[in-house]
Amino acid sequence: MKWKNLFFSLLALNLMAFFIVLFFAFQPVKDDKITPGYSSSEDIQFTVDTNKKDLNRLINRYLDKEGFSGLIHYEVFLHDDVQLFGTLPVFGKNLELQMAFEPIALENGDLELRQKSISVGQMNLPVSYVLRFVKERYKIPDWVSIRPGDELIYVSLQNMKLKSDIRIKAKTFNLNEDDISFLLTVPSQK
Repeated sequence: MKWKNLFFSLLALNLMAFFIVLFFAFQPVKDDKITPGYSSSEDIQFTVDTNKKDLNRLINRYLDKEGFSGLIHYEVFLHDDVQLFGTLPVFGKNLELQMAFEPIALENGDLELRQKSISVGQMNLPVSYVLRFVKERYKIPDWVSIRPGDELIYVSLQNMKLKSDIRIKAKTFNLNEDDISFLLTVPSQK
């Protein structure tokens, strides 16, 4: 009789172990989901560092490709300041126009180009007059605002139309140190 009790006890233990194994086998796998570091409503941001040489090439390629040269040809060069060189057709001759600006990266990510000097040929002309002339005659992007009264050009980088709805903000724009960086913001959803 003792062996029957031991046999049924062992059988009960085996059945209990079998049911415990079955119970855990049919339970769903514990899921440690990986959650992204951002929510779907946040934008993705990249910082891009560049230099004057590469930015010169990019600006002038953009001006040519977008057709902003137009009737009056002009180019932008970055040295210790932002320089715009252009030609004005007058009486069948081309007059050279040169403007120099001090760039300031604003907290909102836009750029302000404060007028330093303007010359047409060998003549120095009043800044507001030349800026008004450029505003009326030059074909400029709609995100660039020429303000003759303030003697500056406002570059609203955030309103610049780029593919894939990418937005640009200037972080640093120090031409003397060749320290130029931008924040690119890419929408995370369409």
